[in-house]
Amino acid sequence: MSDQYPPPPPTGPGTPPPPGGSAPQYGTPAPAENPYGAPPPAPAYGYAPQTGPVTRPKSMDTAVLLMRVGAALSIVTLLLSFLFAGDIREQVVKTLEDSGQTVDQALVDTTVTVGIAFAVVLGLLGAGLWLFMAWANGKGKSWARIVATILFGLSLLSFLAGLTQASPTLSRVLSVVQIALGGYIVYLLWRKESSEFYAASNAPRY
Repeated sequence: MSDQYPPPPPTGPGTPPPPGGSAPQYGTPAPAENPYGAPPPAPAYGYAPQTGPVTRPKSMDTAVLLMRVGAALSIVTLLLSFLFAGDIREQVVKTLEDSGQTVDQALVDTTVTVGIAFAVVLGLLGAGLWLFMAWANGKGKSWARIVATILFGLSLLSFLAGLTQASPTLSRVLSVVQIALGGYIVYLLWRKESSEFYAASNAPRY
């Protein structure tokens, strides 16, 4: 019994193309327009995602080092409060005499002790803040730069207010050095390369 349907046309390299058609193509197909392994498209928000550690610029290295120097100066100032205990006592006595009050040695001793204790607390607090700011800014924390700038402003105001009060020469010199140090550190923190470091440190990471 014969087949009711004609056999399919032959296919192969030697087969002529069908009428009105094109010859079948053989070989490796053309690659896709965006094959796997192609680089991802550029980010849409104007920055490139970070995939590795951010290099800290020299300005930030210097700022972190100077913050540690500031912590050391705070400890030195703390120790000077014990060295100048006699000068503190004389200042307390002079203040009492100028105000017309009776000089009570017990009151003088208490005032000197409280003054030294206050200086020790401020010295330790100052050293701790210097070290904390060195760590946070060294990591590129944007808020740390703002906090460091505010702390410098407060220190400057305190220094200017203290110019009207008598203090040992060495203590006054250390205060000037700390203010100059703080001002230079703030300048380093706001340099262009430092700002780029903060921006890169806080960019999304993948």
